[in-house]
Amino acid sequence: MKELIKSMNELPWIVKLILCIPALDVIWCVVRLLRSLDKNNPVGIVLAILTIVPGAAFVWFIDLVCVLLKGEIWWID
Repeated sequence: MKELIKSMNELPWIVKLILCIPALDVIWCVVRLLRSLDKNNPVGIVLAILTIVPGAAFVWFIDLVCVLLKGEIWWID
């Protein structure tokens, strides 16, 4: 799981940007869930599940801004 998280964080900037498209942002939501599971963060797990189902329609914009400004997705971990 750590290798998957690391490989997603090391993707080229343009690929991260493409994955911020609303239909593809579910991939980042799953990465958030894996990060929280890896760190055993119960609050992060619940929030990640909420971003997968109803929140993916809104979180893509936050991801887009964060990737443009910082080069990585936003998360609480």
